[in-house]
Amino acid sequence: MSAQTSMLHIRVDDDIKDQATQALNAMGLSMSDAVRLFLRRVVVDQAFPLELKVPNAETQAAMAESRVMMAKRKARFDSADALLADLEKNSRQ
Repeated sequence: MSAQTSMLHIRVDDDIKDQATQALNAMGLSMSDAVRLFLRRVVVDQAFPLELKVPNAETQAAMAESRVMMAKRKARFDSADALLADLEKNSRQ
């Protein structure tokens, strides 16, 4: 005797859906299979099956800085050489 099923409708960005579909197909799974597996893990573990963390203060500051740079369309470094020099300097500390 099979279980009664329901339709689940979700909205997702087209690009993310396409990329996820390709990745899942490579694993031999459909999008429906992946969602069913996800929901099964929620039921079995009684927990969200992915690790979620609140970013720490340093990460939040970096995220805010990147948003400002993206809005201004201005990178922190003027060239790849400047970026590499900064990485080299900071790797010695």
